[in-house]
Amino acid sequence: MKIYTKTGDKGETGLIGGARVSKADQRIVAYGTVDEINSNIGLAISLLRPRQGIFSDLIEALTGIQNDLFLVGSDLADPDYPESRYGTRRTSENMVTKLETTIDKFEAELAPITFFILPGGSAEASLLHVCRSVSRRAETAAVALSKMASINPVVVMYLNRLSDLFFVSARLANKRQNVPDVAWSKDQP
Repeated sequence: MKIYTKTGDKGETGLIGGARVSKADQRIVAYGTVDEINSNIGLAISLLRPRQGIFSDLIEALTGIQNDLFLVGSDLADPDYPESRYGTRRTSENMVTKLETTIDKFEAELAPITFFILPGGSAEASLLHVCRSVSRRAETAAVALSKMASINPVVVMYLNRLSDLFFVSARLANKRQNVPDVAWSKDQP
């Protein structure tokens, strides 16, 4: 089977159920941004893997999130919320709870924040901050979609918690490598 179908050559794509929409449709923007998070997570895992010993729990969490994001993306790609004629699984509150549990576990390792943190430190932390900012953009895209179509509200909750998890994970990546977080300085020119 060929990877290219030529069905999108005129700027349209198909949703779950077969409806054709513009590739600029807010639904496509939302699940495309979720896919972008997933790609960045894959890159982050590849950077973390050589230091598997100190990052095994983080790699495991990120791999689970990658799988969850496929479900989030398909949830957004199915225009038949709340019911699905196509058997689409929906983003669940249990998925949000799993993120919160992971955040709490990782945060327990960290000192309280006493300053604003700039994205940076180690390469691993920097990439996790990229994942955080893309998660925020995905959340914004999902909220924008929710203003014009009915979507699963748990998707927005999940994406909100996900960006929090990436923030904590970035700090954890720095801490475990003895790299200080980068403090924002109000006195910088």
